Amino acid sequence: MTKLKVTILVENTVGVPLGLLGEWGLSMLLDFGDEKILFDAGEQGNLVNNAQILGHDLRQVDKVVLSHGHYDHTGGLYKLLQYKGITSVYAHPNLFAGHLAKVSDIQPNRYIGVPYCQQQLESLGARFHWHSKPFELRPGLWLSGEILRESSFEHIDNHLVELAGEQVVQDSLKDDLSLFYVTDQGLIILLGCAHSGLVNIVEQARQVTKESKVRGIIGGTHLGPASADQRQQTIDYLKSLDLECLAPNHCTGSAMLTKLAAEFPKAFRWALAGSALEF
Repeated sequence: MTKLKVTILVENTVGVPLGLLGEWGLSMLLDFGDEKILFDAGEQGNLVNNAQILGHDLRQVDKVVLSHGHYDHTGGLYKLLQYKGITSVYAHPNLFAGHLAKVSDIQPNRYIGVPYCQQQLESLGARFHWHSKPFELRPGLWLSGEILRESSFEHIDNHLVELAGEQVVQDSLKDDLSLFYVTDQGLIILLGCAHSGLVNIVEQARQVTKESKVRGIIGGTHLGPASADQRQQTIDYLKSLDLECLAPNHCTGSAMLTKLAAEFPKAFRWALAGSALEF
């Protein structure tokens, strides 16, 4: 199987003193040698400059995958398209849903969806490919499709709501997608925010790829806002996997990052902007 190098282009925190810029968001460059795939685009567009500093020209990216329709994973797509032009973008059909955040009972809900409309992005060169079911992007690399939510303890953050007609309801976040890469030594699972639940995502990866061994997990876990029970049960589950690499970031939260680093001293890797992981 082809080697994979994962470079964190955008994350909340900068881990390499090269003049990189941090922002609340996530963007990862997957380099397979014969193909480069961008997973998420961060919030503000710093991915273009950060990539250049790290020695990557994003005009060479072959595909863009968007994990879900929140601003901090899609906002940078505008600047990427300005820089690159026509680009194939893979996402769930609900990408442009009315994603909102519930601030408080007395304050209006805040829009946290894609900052640009579909027509704007298409005018800059986005060519959208919609997938709600598992899809093989290249040999061994799978787009998850909608995640089956079967664990009893994983729940969507109750601060996340959506506009359904004229009603504001709990956000289903059906557009939450992940990537699964099959290597000779097991699965590499790449997460955007894992809104569907980390355990649900891992189990879907096993089902889709028919590979039971999980080698590495990289990306946002959304364990930061999760309940204490969900956090502990997720840690217990991760301990059963015998991971080679656990590289959480973004919405995992600083307290959980510290705890995971302590719980998984051999597998844990910091995945800050500028970090690179090779498999």
